[in-house]
Amino acid sequence: METTHNYITPLPDQAEMPLRAPVVDQFGRTFTYLRIAVNETCNLRCLYCMPEDGIGCCHSPKSLTHTQISHLISSAAELGVTKIRFTGGEPLLHPQIIQIIKSAAEIPRIESVHLTTNGVLLKGKIKQLRNAGLGGLNISLDTLDADRYFQLTRRKVYSKVMEGIEIALSKQIPIKINTVILRGFNHDEIGQFVELTKNNYLTVRFIELMPFDSHQVWKTGKFMSAEHIRELLFSQYPELIKVDGTSTEHEIFQVPGYKGKVAIIPAYSRSLCKNCNRIRVTADGKIRNCLFSRDETEISPEMLMGKSSDDLKKLIQGAMWKKPIDGWEAAKMQGENRDSMAQIGG
Repeated sequence: METTHNYITPLPDQAEMPLRAPVVDQFGRTFTYLRIAVNETCNLRCLYCMPEDGIGCCHSPKSLTHTQISHLISSAAELGVTKIRFTGGEPLLHPQIIQIIKSAAEIPRIESVHLTTNGVLLKGKIKQLRNAGLGGLNISLDTLDADRYFQLTRRKVYSKVMEGIEIALSKQIPIKINTVILRGFNHDEIGQFVELTKNNYLTVRFIELMPFDSHQVWKTGKFMSAEHIRELLFSQYPELIKVDGTSTEHEIFQVPGYKGKVAIIPAYSRSLCKNCNRIRVTADGKIRNCLFSRDETEISPEMLMGKSSDDLKKLIQGAMWKKPIDGWEAAKMQGENRDSMAQIGG
């Protein structure tokens, strides 16, 4: 059942809304970027993401199928979506992820297809991913120390991740390293991560810890604000210069003479909400119009099988029209909250 919130203005008459109109919200934002979680399973057990024994697989009998995902993307593309990102869980665990990426890359009007991964399975799939049309990788890596990696992820696979990154770089696949900064754990590695950009065309993105946390790491004093991250960064690299980046990277810098870039993402501070262009769909087929919102709009199986394409487009338009002005307002919504980033889709 949908909830009406007093800060939401009425949705324009959907009967008259063009079915190829851009997806917009009441605050003038346009959504051209679709993130789809293809599963909720993961081969790591990061302390700030999920408990050691994992989580329940899904909230519905099964995750979206390859066919349903393709139809969803086709409908979104007709509404102006041009970029697709597949997330999880760990999307490389999905048995059809290569086919899913290939299908997405072949859909008219889709300009780029990207993947967010922990990198554990990258080594054996780089060639297939490249051939399928993958345009870029976001790799989650919070430490460059093998012992710390095991402490954080509870898995001894650090060497596999680093091998995967090296191979991806050799194939010239654009890479962004996503690093969640934890006070007292890895904040002393900021300089080591910056040095990755010296000889590599990649972007290291320092990200605030977020409160989607089954083990309550959020409450242990590990949080470090984007402002503090910036202070540490500039204390070590005062010569940093500002350069261009994506709308979600907020601040992006480069050390003069280095090939790569460094970004800061205020994921919890939420100072980037005004630039949001993302539509999120969970693994079990629900539209979440804000990462911090508890409200989800369920997509019916009939819509996802192409039996009601027009209704699917209207559903997407309606769900995003209701997007709150920012993540702080979204957090005030009522409803059941998922307790893990793996279940939200990132």
